[in-house]
Amino acid sequence: MRRSSHQPDHEVTTFNWRVVKLLLPYLFEFKARIFLALACLVLTKVASVYLPFILKDIVDILDNQKENQVYLVPFALVGAYGLVRLTTVIFAEIRDTLFGRVTERAIRRIGLKVFQHLHKLDLDFHLNRQTGGLSRDIDRGTSGINFLMRFMVFNIIPTLIEIIMVVGILFFNYGIWFALITLSSIVFYVVYSVYATDWRTRFIREANKADSSSNTRAIDSLLNYETVKYFTNEDFEAKAYDSQLATWEQAKMKNRLSLFALNGGQALIISFSMTGMLALAAYEVTYGNMTLGDFVLINAFMMQLFIPLNFLGFVYREIRGSLANIEHMFDLMQKQPKVEDNDDAKILNLSDAEIKFEEVSFAYDVKRPIIKNISFTIKSGQKVAVVGESGSGKSTLVKLLFRFYDCDNGKITVDGQNIRQVTQHSLRKNIGIVPQDTVLFNDTLFANVNYGAPEASEEMVNKAFKLAHLSDFVSRLPDGAKSMVGERGLKLSGGEKQRVAIARTILKNPRILVFDEATSSLDSQSEQAILSAIKEVAEHRTSLVIAHRLSTIVDADNIIVMQQGEIVEQGTHQGLLVKKGHYYKMWQLQQSDNS
Repeated sequence: MRRSSHQPDHEVTTFNWRVVKLLLPYLFEFKARIFLALACLVLTKVASVYLPFILKDIVDILDNQKENQVYLVPFALVGAYGLVRLTTVIFAEIRDTLFGRVTERAIRRIGLKVFQHLHKLDLDFHLNRQTGGLSRDIDRGTSGINFLMRFMVFNIIPTLIEIIMVVGILFFNYGIWFALITLSSIVFYVVYSVYATDWRTRFIREANKADSSSNTRAIDSLLNYETVKYFTNEDFEAKAYDSQLATWEQAKMKNRLSLFALNGGQALIISFSMTGMLALAAYEVTYGNMTLGDFVLINAFMMQLFIPLNFLGFVYREIRGSLANIEHMFDLMQKQPKVEDNDDAKILNLSDAEIKFEEVSFAYDVKRPIIKNISFTIKSGQKVAVVGESGSGKSTLVKLLFRFYDCDNGKITVDGQNIRQVTQHSLRKNIGIVPQDTVLFNDTLFANVNYGAPEASEEMVNKAFKLAHLSDFVSRLPDGAKSMVGERGLKLSGGEKQRVAIARTILKNPRILVFDEATSSLDSQSEQAILSAIKEVAEHRTSLVIAHRLSTIVDADNIIVMQQGEIVEQGTHQGLLVKKGHYYKMWQLQQSDNS
């Protein structure tokens, strides 16, 4: 039971400004907040750059102070130093508070947009998706947006402002050499950081890919818990998961070693530049060209500059990783559904609810046709059944009717309206289905039935329980309708789940009903009760029934027999038995099995 855990390897070789451009509309939703936050940012940096000047004045006054002489000025400056430092913190907190709302709202907007887009994608995408990896991509993407928006605005921009101010001050106050050493060391630091970070981005990507793969494997195994137990494959699953974790471990090791190389190089650049600056300042102080306060000021500037610059290296590394993560999420947004509403699509206008399949052909793969030139009509209020061997294309007809796929040839109409010319929402709103494999939400029984019509009253839900013959079952439960059904409805039997699905469809109250082997999991007694309920509910409604048990569709107005994607015969139950064709053989076989 080998399941692929491959995730697309997303190459990121340059700084992706496309992602930043996509984020800007969300960033500018609160223009006033952003303006005030940026104003606080500038004030914070101005106050921060002014701090070393206060230190210089304090040191110079203390250095020139005569013995036993007390000055009030140094104490005032000390107080001013404390006040300015407090101001920087307050402005920074105000800035974070103002911008926090912007970031949170952007994440909410983007998260909702991704969620809505995933629901717009076609069935084919969801059949091939890997839930665990997809979930991780979205989680890392939203976290990456949070990091990118906050740190790009609050760390990269402020650091650039501070670099410009400090280099300018050093040039005008202390000469070109101080400015050149500072500027060249910063340029060298940035170039090295960019080059080294680009080099190690592939290790971040490998670690993320391994993380997604291991998470996909774990979730896939847990979702198939019963299958694992049936085949006693606990050890097999553990080894497969450990193999994924081993790949993750190796990727993380490479990531860690590359990070060591990056941090070591950055530390070397910082050490050389600070040593050079302090040596030059010490030389100038020794020859009387600078005061001791100037030495302290330059030291404070270098410390103040390289601390955020060192952090800038971390921020840039994380931004590169965040962009790679965000790209995975935005790639989901770029995926286009294969089935889309036309620009001029109209709302389905139902009157009689008559369905026509007109020369319909379809194939999931061009090499293997599934439906071949099918034509039939389900008149208003009729019950039409489709029977045939497995793989004959019965369930594909349901998918085409719901427009999960579009026909390759021919057309399907409802009351004369081509379903490709109406909105998917209005089409599906008018069709109710009881599928063969009912999957329920991990919620209460009541919530799962109420899902058929969320606006329905409690009385209407209880009525649906009764019509689906669920009332007795619900009354026997300790928590009644508030009982949890478990993930994917695992706490219920197959028959119970199917009755919940029937109740949900009853509550939806559509004009068109589809039953895809709806009684296949029921015992004979329950089946008869459900068939009675279905007959009552389906009265005056157009019904399409995909059936395996022929005994459930003997009352159908028309029975269509399919073989290898084609209609081989059709008619009423009695009429088909008289013909003694395919249907007759199927009937005889099932009767002998039941005897």
